[in-house]
Amino acid sequence: MISQKKIEFSVGAFVLVGVIAGLYLTFVMGGLSVTNGDTYQLKARFADVTGLRVDTAVRISGVSVGHVEKIELDQESFAVWVTISLPNWLELDDDTIASVRTDGLIGDKYLSLLPGGSGIILGPDDILYETESAVDLEGLIKNFAFGSVE
Repeated sequence: MISQKKIEFSVGAFVLVGVIAGLYLTFVMGGLSVTNGDTYQLKARFADVTGLRVDTAVRISGVSVGHVEKIELDQESFAVWVTISLPNWLELDDDTIASVRTDGLIGDKYLSLLPGGSGIILGPDDILYETESAVDLEGLIKNFAFGSVE
């Protein structure tokens, strides 16, 4: 027969493993990180980022590889600076194109990256110069409906 102490120890160990697994899943599923040492940031300058929000996904070929860290308006030029966070293992060339895209016809916005091939690797806090702003579908549909598409 198993002693009372062995049962208590087994139950305690089981509960502890369950709590640790729950915390791990919370961090992983929530996209959280205990340290920021495994990511780096890049900046991109856009004319328009309508619908893009902080924490929006950054994708390459449809696969989420990072998120939008910050969106700021340049008060002098009225351009928009978007800071993105990417994992350290992801090496992008300086001719990578950043585009604001939509999931489906009326879905949420996300930032799409099309990797370049220049061979010049971007480092932390570098700038993506090739950008494509969001397409205003509502404006296009309105113009098409009223016959003023040019």
